[in-house]
Amino acid sequence: MTRVLLPRADGSIVERELSPARDWRRPEAPARSRIAFAAAHVVPRVGAENVPGAPADLDWEATLAFRERLWSFGLGVAEAMDTAQRGMGLDWAATQELVARSAARAREVSGRIAAGAGTDHLAPGADLEAVLAGYLEQVEMVESAGAQVILMASRHLAAAAQGPEDYLRVYSQVLGQVSGPVILHWLGEAFDPALAGYWGSRELDAATETVLELIRSHADRVDGIKVSLLDAERERDIRAALPAGVRLYTGDDFNYPELIAGDGEAHSDALLGIFAAIAPAASAGLAALDEGDLARFHEVLDPTVPLARHIFGAPTFYYKTGIAFLAWLDGLQPGLAMVGGLHAARSVVHLGRTLELADEAGLLADPELAAHRWGALAATYGVGQ
Repeated sequence: MTRVLLPRADGSIVERELSPARDWRRPEAPARSRIAFAAAHVVPRVGAENVPGAPADLDWEATLAFRERLWSFGLGVAEAMDTAQRGMGLDWAATQELVARSAARAREVSGRIAAGAGTDHLAPGADLEAVLAGYLEQVEMVESAGAQVILMASRHLAAAAQGPEDYLRVYSQVLGQVSGPVILHWLGEAFDPALAGYWGSRELDAATETVLELIRSHADRVDGIKVSLLDAERERDIRAALPAGVRLYTGDDFNYPELIAGDGEAHSDALLGIFAAIAPAASAGLAALDEGDLARFHEVLDPTVPLARHIFGAPTFYYKTGIAFLAWLDGLQPGLAMVGGLHAARSVVHLGRTLELADEAGLLADPELAAHRWGALAATYGVGQ
């Protein structure tokens, strides 16, 4: 039986028959026309105390298997990002072990990996010198593991900086000491309210000029910049202003198909949390681009956009719950649990709609398992009782 009962916000219940599983083929190699990273979540150990404030206690087998699945679809893995609950449950000790384990597994399977280096191990109130030292400590950790560095946006820097010049000074010193080109990370306020006014201004035009000044001054140390502002036009403007050879990695989980496809003159590469949830479709779409088949690319990826917009709907910083929920429905983790208790961050109505949209996009790997698991979860909420 693949029929499910889905609750609506008005209190009504609708019945839905899930579609048969779609045959998504794994590619023989990663895409050639775009670089694409999927930002992966982490799976807690069954029996762990996954409550707010508790140390992260991970199921390493399931966590690494999830990454192997992403590599098998030709995607790179963006490790230890906000998708993995950096700053929302994943502590520094677990982060270091996660990066080391994932980088080692990437070498075994020849998978591409980049990992976040930030300042989340620092105590609140750190000054600029402490922020700089914190960045350098985490950069050294990522580089020593053998992963490419993603310089994550820093809550501590946002709190300590007095203006654009402080951002330029800290980032310039970090970039002066990295071993290889890094990916910068501009995470918008919707993803983390503590990052409001990043780059020294709440005015996006001024903030954009600051980050472009930084990149132009250190273009040889910057592989690209991940932009997660959920503003397609802003991303196009930044992309057009980048120095030659510096990539724009879209982090726009609302508008990614059009940004990745490009306008005939320029395109974005990808570093997306939603790609962890839609890996088969992302892989198929990128394969179509490799063949120059833009119509097929949109045919595959456009139906995933309603799912992405729902998962990343306000409050956007809880999108991680939707990623873990879909992994659980597909049997990629043993239980619907997240570190820090974050699995409780979305309502049963929201989760039911997530299931429905994933089905519409052909992304349920095992509809019978999904129906069974959903039925068990929905019953605990009283759905259909």
